[in-house]
Amino acid sequence: MTVPNAAVHADAVQTLSNWEPGEYGQRALREAFLGFLAARPDACARSCVPGHLTASAVILSHDGARVLLTLHPRVGRWVQLGGHCEEGDTGLAAAALREAVEESGIGDLEIDPRPLHVDVHLITCSLGLPTRHFDVRFLLRAPADATPVRSSESVDLAWWPVDALPPDVAPALGGHHLRPDTWINSASAEPPPRG
Repeated sequence: MTVPNAAVHADAVQTLSNWEPGEYGQRALREAFLGFLAARPDACARSCVPGHLTASAVILSHDGARVLLTLHPRVGRWVQLGGHCEEGDTGLAAAALREAVEESGIGDLEIDPRPLHVDVHLITCSLGLPTRHFDVRFLLRAPADATPVRSSESVDLAWWPVDALPPDVAPALGGHHLRPDTWINSASAEPPPRG
């Protein structure tokens, strides 16, 4: 039997095993993600009904002052871009980058291949079944002249100042681990290699 998204699964284990988050809660979640991956060879496939890994993109403007958010039609609030891993993705960061380009229309995004944050949330997926998303979020930076183009997957797409996020923004996006000063400091570092 062929395991769906086996390459992404192997990359997820390696990426999360090598990631050292600073917060206890993030370390505990990382261990839960690794346990789920160990128990479920199909953990990176949308067809894994108990839950599956997803890849998200926190896209900063080139100067780090704004973050690109999408008004998600099913969730009904502003969230980071991202989605399901697909066959052909070589890893979690590659899936996040693919989703970011598809949903924003912005090419030449720079991605830090290290996770920024992990989150687990209940959701009813596009398959119509309640499930859990084990979301791995990555930090991306847009080129200076980036002009986003809304895709059919979004109700709206907009740049928001990192210090003035919309009132209905997803709770995790406004949390301590994604403070605006953290984003700005991350964005001011040397950009990671394109990947």
